Amino acid sequence: MKPSLAKGTRDFTSQEVFRRKYIINKLQKNFELFGFQPLETPSFENLATLTGKYGEEGDRLIFKILNSGDYASKTKEEDWSAKNSQKLISQISEKALRYDLTVPFARFVAMNNGQLTFPFKRYQIQPVWRADRPQKGRYREFYQCDADVVGSTSLWQEVELLKLYFKSFSDLNLPVSIHMNNRKILSGLAEYAGISDQLIDFTVALDKLDKIGKDGVVKEMLEKNISQEAIAKLDFLFEQGSDALENLLQLKERFANIEIGLQGVDELEFVILKARDLGIDAENLVFNITLARGLDYYTGAIFEVKADGVEMGSIGGGGRYDNLTEVFGVKDMPGIGISFGLDRIYLVLEELDLFPSFNDNQVQYLFANYGDAEAIEAYKIISKLRDKNIAAELYPDAAKLKKQFTYAEKKGISSLVFLGQEEIENETLTIKNLTTGEQRTIRQEDFLNIEL
Repeated sequence: MKPSLAKGTRDFTSQEVFRRKYIINKLQKNFELFGFQPLETPSFENLATLTGKYGEEGDRLIFKILNSGDYASKTKEEDWSAKNSQKLISQISEKALRYDLTVPFARFVAMNNGQLTFPFKRYQIQPVWRADRPQKGRYREFYQCDADVVGSTSLWQEVELLKLYFKSFSDLNLPVSIHMNNRKILSGLAEYAGISDQLIDFTVALDKLDKIGKDGVVKEMLEKNISQEAIAKLDFLFEQGSDALENLLQLKERFANIEIGLQGVDELEFVILKARDLGIDAENLVFNITLARGLDYYTGAIFEVKADGVEMGSIGGGGRYDNLTEVFGVKDMPGIGISFGLDRIYLVLEELDLFPSFNDNQVQYLFANYGDAEAIEAYKIISKLRDKNIAAELYPDAAKLKKQFTYAEKKGISSLVFLGQEEIENETLTIKNLTTGEQRTIRQEDFLNIEL
């Protein structure tokens, strides 16, 4: 059988792993600096835990897991005959791979409500899975790096998460802008246009503006039976200026008698003003009135991060979800969270050549292998090096020295150490620097004292 990867998945070479760890370490450091605690949840959840939280499109992208054993034994023949996929899924699949980290987090909070100290701040760095169409920057298996706070309605949490975003991307030397909106503003817009009963269809279509343009959005709205009159009333959405606060001021006039819309404007205005007061440049905060983020659980502020100077989708996003734990039986549990898209951040850093240089091989010394007797003596020195966290290894076979040289050079090992019978008798060793070609013989004791 010809080996192949499952569509939408990847292998990672040592250099790619080092680079991914570089990003993760920067993020983890800042998560903890901002007071977030680590959490991990299972890779799969009960299917019922995940469905109904991401909207109709999101539910279709959930990877279902077939029940163990004869999964079809309890299905109804009429459902097979009618090709009723929804009924069949409920009969043959009880589990699913997690779609994101937020819903499992909400499930965790609901299950441990009595043991947590609120506001509860957690970060999570784990893979998620979506049955999406793979393309650049979009995979079926990918990592999310999330930071969430539950148990507080304070808008200072939004400001704090903006600070976390900008500090983390600054540490990665990556300039970004953050696009912001508020789901209450979107509800206000739907009410303004007389389509409150079509809010989900409206926001799902609007959220695709970057991908399909104004004409595509209008076409999708018409296909969802949103009237031409309503679309004409919302035409101003596609002609926004660059001044965030001026755009919000104009919205206040349109929302004169729309309470939920005014509430969203006031909340967003507070967040933008306080963020500016704390040193975040106004040009890096963008009020994007068409930003919807197509997840049904958002109730307030929503964010999306764009990398400057690169044609790439969002590299981060999030928002407030004040009702998410209600579906698990826990009411009045406000929450807000953000996510960093590790894989897209990687692609951006790579395209902009912002990664520091990494040596794929951390081994400093390769000891040549002359045979079993010499190998024992070499291992004694190697063990002392490793005790002091100096990476060293013995070539596994007593092969020709040319082969051992080639191995060291290809692996990027800086020094080859010769410990033959003569060196053992004289308690010395010979070190060849493979970068400069310099070779020197030194007493073993002096070598260990220098290195250790």
